[in-house]
Amino acid sequence: MRKPRSVAICGGGPAGLYAAISLKLREPDCAITVFERNRPDDTFGWGVVLSEETLENLVANDAHSAKAIRADFAYWDDIAVVRDDSRIVSTGHGFCGIGRQRLLAILQERAAALGVSIDFETEVDDVAVLMREYDIVIAADGVNSRTREQFSDIFRPEIDVRANKFVWLGTQQKFNDAFTFIFEKTEHGWVWAHAYQFDNDTATFIVECSENTWNASGFGDMDRDQSVAACETIFADHLGGHPLISNARHLRGGGWLNFPRVLCDRWHHENLVLLGDAAATAHFSIGSGTKLAMESAIALADLLQDKPDRESAFQAYEEERRVEVLKLQSAARNSCEWFEEVERYLTLDPVQFAYSLLTRSQRISHENLRLRDGKWLGEAEAWFHRQAGSNSARAPMFAPFRLRGLQLANRVVVSPMAQYKAVEGCPTDWHFAHYAERAKGGAGLVYIEMTCVAPDARITPGCPGLYAPEHEAVWKRLTDFVHAETGAKICAQLGHAGPKGSTQLGWEEMDAPLKDGNWPLIAASAVPWSERNQVPKVMDRADMDRVREQFVEAAQMAQRAGFDMIELHMAHGYLLSSFITPLTNRREDEYGGSLENRMRYPLEVFRAVRAEWPDDKPIAVRISANDWVGEDGVTPDEAVAIARMLREAGVDICDVSAGQTSTRAQPVYGRMFQTPFSDRIRNETGMATMAVGNIYEPDHVNSILLAGRADLVCLARPHLSDPYWTLHAAAELGDTLVAWPEPYLAGRDQLHRLAEKERLAAEEFKA
Repeated sequence: MRKPRSVAICGGGPAGLYAAISLKLREPDCAITVFERNRPDDTFGWGVVLSEETLENLVANDAHSAKAIRADFAYWDDIAVVRDDSRIVSTGHGFCGIGRQRLLAILQERAAALGVSIDFETEVDDVAVLMREYDIVIAADGVNSRTREQFSDIFRPEIDVRANKFVWLGTQQKFNDAFTFIFEKTEHGWVWAHAYQFDNDTATFIVECSENTWNASGFGDMDRDQSVAACETIFADHLGGHPLISNARHLRGGGWLNFPRVLCDRWHHENLVLLGDAAATAHFSIGSGTKLAMESAIALADLLQDKPDRESAFQAYEEERRVEVLKLQSAARNSCEWFEEVERYLTLDPVQFAYSLLTRSQRISHENLRLRDGKWLGEAEAWFHRQAGSNSARAPMFAPFRLRGLQLANRVVVSPMAQYKAVEGCPTDWHFAHYAERAKGGAGLVYIEMTCVAPDARITPGCPGLYAPEHEAVWKRLTDFVHAETGAKICAQLGHAGPKGSTQLGWEEMDAPLKDGNWPLIAASAVPWSERNQVPKVMDRADMDRVREQFVEAAQMAQRAGFDMIELHMAHGYLLSSFITPLTNRREDEYGGSLENRMRYPLEVFRAVRAEWPDDKPIAVRISANDWVGEDGVTPDEAVAIARMLREAGVDICDVSAGQTSTRAQPVYGRMFQTPFSDRIRNETGMATMAVGNIYEPDHVNSILLAGRADLVCLARPHLSDPYWTLHAAAELGDTLVAWPEPYLAGRDQLHRLAEKERLAAEEFKA
C-alpha cells in the first residue's frame, strides 16, 4: 500500500486549486499545501469561459464543485459580429461563463473542505526548497511562472510574444444574449472588443488592436484611467452609458499587454511538474486556457493514482496532455493570427466577414457550422452564390466562376500532377485516359501536368511537352473529348525545369540526376539544385530570348490544341522561379538583386505570352509564396509584392503554392497549410487566387471559399485516388444538381440513395 504523499502546489488559480481538489479526492490521506501570492479575494481577470464538454468532465471528476460552478454559470448560444451598421448573429455555439473571482471562491471552499491547506500571501522564491521538502511539487504559477524561469534550462520554454495589444476590462452593460465581437474604426485605426456575460451584472470586455493603432492612439502614454476613458469613447455606442472597469491595479500604465504563447519542451523535472499556463498557453480569443488547465489537472491526478511511480505518471501526463495542448494551441494560433491580420478582412461583406471570424480557428468547419446553425449557413451560401451570379443556395464549391470569357461550372480544380508517362515529350494513351477520367469526375477545371516548352526544358524524360506538331495533335484529341463529353474546362500548365531538369522519374529517385544521358541545364545563376545535380549555365540574353520564344510558341500550340486556359509555372525552383527567389538568383545585372529586377524576366515572358494568347482566355501564374527558409528567401510579405506585380501585368489569377525552391526548406505541414498564403494575397491585393496544398475534404473547399481565402480550390492527391472526387463530394453533401455523364446516371442514382441512407442512419444514431 502506497504511503501518504506530501504535495506542494505553487499557485492558487483555477489550475492549482483544481489539481489540489482532484488529488485529494483520489488520495484523501495526501497532505496538500497550496501557496498563493495574493489574497483570497484578489483577482485580475474577469470572466472565465468553459464549454458544455468541459463541464461534463468536471462533473465526472467532482460533482460537488461542478454543481456549484454550474449554478453560477451564465449561458449563451449565440455569437454576434458587429461592424459598422451590421450585426450578424449565428446560433448553436453553446458557451457558458463564470466570474473568475466566483470560480476561485468555489474552488477555494471545496479545497478547504477536503482538507487542503491554502497559504495566501505567500511567495515561493525558490521552488528547489519545496522540492526538498515535499514528495511532489506542482508549478501552477501562471503565464509568468517563476518556477519555469528558475528551471528554464530544463523546461526549455519557447515564448512567442504576439503582436497585438489587449487589455482586460469589465462592464455592467449586458451582453447576455451573445458572445459579441465589436469592430470600431477610429481615426488611428481599427479597435475591437470581445464581450461576454459571466454573471447577472457583469460582462468581460477585452479591447484589442494592432500595435500600430495602439501607438497612434497614444495608449502607451496613458495611465489606467485615461486608457479606460479612451476605450469608453471608442465603444460608447455599445455600452449603453455604462462605464468600463479595470481591476489591473497591479499593472503599470494602462494595463495593456501582449499575449505570450508558451510551450515548454519538457514539463517535469525530478519531483517537479508544470501545470496550466506555466506549461502552455492558449490565446484568449478561443477562451480555452482555464479549460486546458482544469482538464490537465484531472489527467495529472488520474495518472499519479494509476501509475506505479511518480516518474512514469509524470511521463504519461506529459505525453498525453501535450497532444491535447498542441491541438488547442494550433487552433488558438489560427485564431490569434486571424485577429492580428483582421484589418485584411474588414473590407469583406458583413456575411463573409462573420463566416471568416466563426471559422478562423478551424475548429468550426463548414459542415460543423451547418449543424450549429443551418439556417444562417444556408443564407450565407445563398449570399455567396449571388455574388457569383447564381440564384442557388448550394455549397460554395458548386458556385460558378468566371475569368475573362471562361465560365467554370464550379470552384473545384484538378491540380497539375506529373505522370512521367510521356515518350520523347509526346503524351500517350495514359495521359488521355488519366485526364479524360478526371474531366468526367465533375471538377470545374482540369489541369494537365507541367508541360515543357522544349526538350531540354523537361524535368524528366517522362515529362510531356508542347514543342512539336505531334504533341499538339495528341493534346487536341484530349481537349476535344473534354469539351464534347464533359462540362469541365481544361488548362495547360507551361513550364521550363531550369536547374531541376534532367532528373529521374518521380517513382525512382525524386530530383536526382539521370544515371546517364543527362542534358545541359540553364538557370538564372550557376546554382545547382543539390550537390549531386549539375551546375546550370547562367542564362545570357540569347538564352533569355530563345526561352521566351519557346514559351510563346508553346502557348500558340496550346491555343491550336484547344486549351481553355494556360498557366505559367513560376514556382518550385524551376526556371522562372530561379529568377524570382534570391536563393538561386545571384545575378548582378538588371535581372538580379531587388525584387523588381528578379521579376523582370518572368514578367517579360508573361507579357510575350499574353500578347499571343487570345484576349478572352485567362492566364494564371503559379508562385511559391514562401521558400520556407526565413528572410534568406521569398517570404509571405514578398509574395504579396510578387502578386501585385503579376496583377498589374495582367495575370488573371494567382495559383498560390509554396516551397520546393531549395533543399534548405523547412516547411510547416498541416491541413490546408498553404491556404494562408492564398488568403493573404487575395485579401491584400484584390487578386483572384487558387488555394492548394493538403486540401482533401469538401469541408476544406467550402470553408476556404466562403471565408474568402481563395476563388478556386485545387486538389491533387485526392484526385489521384478518386477521379470522381467532385461527384462523390456532391453525394456526400446531398447535392443532386451536379452534372454526371449520361452513361453513368444509374450509378449516380444508386450513390445518392446510399448516401441518403447513411445520412438517415447517422441522424438516427445521434437521436
